[in-house]
Amino acid sequence: MKYGICPISIVPMRQETSDTSEMVSQMMYGEVFKVLEYRKKWSRIRLSNDHYEGWIDNKQYLEIQENDYKNLSDKNNIAFAKDPISTVTHSNQTLSSILIGSQISSATFLGDSFSSTDIANLKVQHEKSNLVSEALLLLNTPYLWGGRSNMGIDCSGFTQLIYKLNGYYLSRDASEQAKQGEVLSFIEESDPGDLAFFDNTEGLITHVGIIMKDNYIIHAHGKVRIDRLDQTGIFNLNTSSHSHKLRMIKKIV
Repeated sequence: MKYGICPISIVPMRQETSDTSEMVSQMMYGEVFKVLEYRKKWSRIRLSNDHYEGWIDNKQYLEIQENDYKNLSDKNNIAFAKDPISTVTHSNQTLSSILIGSQISSATFLGDSFSSTDIANLKVQHEKSNLVSEALLLLNTPYLWGGRSNMGIDCSGFTQLIYKLNGYYLSRDASEQAKQGEVLSFIEESDPGDLAFFDNTEGLITHVGIIMKDNYIIHAHGKVRIDRLDQTGIFNLNTSSHSHKLRMIKKIV
């Protein structure tokens, strides 16, 4: 088994072994993974944090040892960048920009130095009360299918990122996230930070957002935006119509 780490800002994970293939997700700076299948130009990987799989370009990662993979995967020692954009300095004194949610606890292993607060102060705090305030940092981020960063993000990438920053690990896709946590019967039972899930006409869960106080929801739809939430679903304040049909509400923490 081979193992690897992402040494650059962000790497697309693709459905197939082609630069033109659908991007199913992204790998961010400092994340580590297992190599499930190795080819001359591409590797099929499984991320440590959420076990998501996809193909990445072999030029965009570094191979590491199994012990390093295990150490860098230890959730008790992981720290994430909290600023929308930060800078790391490489050993050759060149700079790279990294994005919110990047795994900066891997910087020392990569021989990089981090520009912001001491890394020890950025370890996750498991604070549900911070979920909504940190979600607001991504307001107006453009929607991007497969995106996981503040340069472009999809609905489940958004909820996963915000929960990850606070030490709670969600699955990658909305349909899988919907299997986590405790079902609530009514919106009134929810707290800010709980998740609302929405289905399509076939009954498949295709959308998720973070509940705010006073029956508002923040979610990625065209961009990260705030709309009203009621028992029917999401009421889009721009179109004055419902954009998503409510399926369930989940308390994750």
